[in-house]
Amino acid sequence: MRSDLIEDLRERLHNRQGDGLHRYRSTLQSPQQPRVLIEGQEYLAFCSNDYLGLANHPQLVAAACEGARLYGVGAGASHLISGHSAAHHALETALAAFIGFPKAVLFSTGYMANSGVISALVGRHDAVFADKLNHASLNEGVLLSGARFFRYPHLDVAILEQQLSASPARRKLVITDSVFSMDGDIAPVEALLALCQKHEAWLMLDDAHGFGILGARGRGIASHFNISSPRVIYMATLGKAAGVFGAFIAAQPEIIETLVQHARSYIYTTASPPLLSHALLKSLELIESEEWRREKLARLIACVKGELQSLRWKLLPSSTPIQPLIIGEADAAVELSAALRARNILVPAIRPPTVPQGSARLRLSLSASHSVEDVARLGTALKELDGSL
Repeated sequence: MRSDLIEDLRERLHNRQGDGLHRYRSTLQSPQQPRVLIEGQEYLAFCSNDYLGLANHPQLVAAACEGARLYGVGAGASHLISGHSAAHHALETALAAFIGFPKAVLFSTGYMANSGVISALVGRHDAVFADKLNHASLNEGVLLSGARFFRYPHLDVAILEQQLSASPARRKLVITDSVFSMDGDIAPVEALLALCQKHEAWLMLDDAHGFGILGARGRGIASHFNISSPRVIYMATLGKAAGVFGAFIAAQPEIIETLVQHARSYIYTTASPPLLSHALLKSLELIESEEWRREKLARLIACVKGELQSLRWKLLPSSTPIQPLIIGEADAAVELSAALRARNILVPAIRPPTVPQGSARLRLSLSASHSVEDVARLGTALKELDGSL
């Protein structure tokens, strides 16, 4: 490789570090839980999406071991060759029934689901309308599709209606996060669906942070708003509240079969290990039956709001386990995160380009495995730092 190319990369990395945007990986030496071990040191962690505390649940660990004995540790092939296991099929059936959709199909990751679905359903003569704060995977899917790309201001259904009315596109697709991963707020799904019905559009809901948390027994955003429509394409991930790994799309049978035939991120990749699907069947049982986990999360969310309301930094008005504390500039957010880490508390600093300039933040993620005492410890540390930084 030419030395000038390496030098260019070196300069870009140096500039990124100078802008306070360089990221580092921490290597966990323990399971995902409120107290984690990093380089021999224990930390109280508020940085995981394991919202229901299932990632290290003994019943899921046992189910994964049983799945390994039944199916081995690798799928060995793509779903359309010989990698589609009875465990995959059982989980797809269970997921569709759980959220009340006709049919579901598994994808290896949420990123692959979003990019694969959008590029399979729309193309050059179509139009996609997206909330400005949508996850990057949704935006990537639009770019891959070649469809015309319209972004509306965050939660602004009035501007969205103007865009839909003005579009002569053959097919129209509205895409949105249901729970926005960096703000923790919830999309106005009822209003979005009404617009899609009015303008003959599809509505794709990315429920990565709502599945297992929102709705009756954790059935997600559609249950939360009590909506049902053949226009809805539903995506959820299985590595957050469900505690394992993967993602799925649920929709009308014709849409699901179209994805099986045309979604490149489904067709051209090895199927996920069947043991994960076997474990997820147990996860679904726990999500549905253990309501106390969502009730505890609600208490912890209220506790966070009480603990942090007196700080000079603004806590965004989220009713979800995602509680963002707006700091402002990237270097200030990094400094505060580092100061917490020095007190053995992990809270990530989220910086541009993940969030807009000037809105760097600490993203507090709550789990049903946290305690009120954990939240109080965090609150005490932040109050001390509020007076010293």
